[in-house]
Amino acid sequence: MRRCAVALVHHPVLDGKGAVVTTAVTNLDVHDLARSARTYGASDYFLVHPIEAQRSLVHRIREHWTDGSSARRIPDRREALGLLRVVETLDEAVAALGGRDRVEVWVTAARALGPSLSFAEARERLGHDEGRAVLIVFGTGWGLAPPVLEGADALLEPIRGGRGYYNHLSVRSACAIALDRLLGAR
Repeated sequence: MRRCAVALVHHPVLDGKGAVVTTAVTNLDVHDLARSARTYGASDYFLVHPIEAQRSLVHRIREHWTDGSSARRIPDRREALGLLRVVETLDEAVAALGGRDRVEVWVTAARALGPSLSFAEARERLGHDEGRAVLIVFGTGWGLAPPVLEGADALLEPIRGGRGYYNHLSVRSACAIALDRLLGAR
């Protein structure tokens, strides 16, 4: 199995009108993506945010759960939050995994944006011991901005529900579903 990591990007992402924005950190995202990453064996969980105050907030949340009183109360959460790495840019996350030559960047989107890699094909690719590490990138707001999408090695297919047209999952849910499809037991 190839090394697989997760990134949650807060900038550059889109707002509801398609403008590039920076979103605020959500405490639930910090916890829940860490728990999903740990459950499915991801090596790292990168939270990407360009604003120092937001990164400091995430550091305080992580420290509370890894070194503070909650680390003793709920050790499973401590283990999950131990995967969290707070970075300023997506490039910094890629560099932490060995650099662009050693990492494939796979992006996600809630809507069809062009040719995509199915979860079955992606799972097959991940199953090989050989190959570059994979960084699966999730966006906040209304999704990743075009430069992030255009710089990726692959676009994963959108997650589709079983009934109807509605498709507005939280990033926490989308991450858990994607990791289960890619790395879950079969």
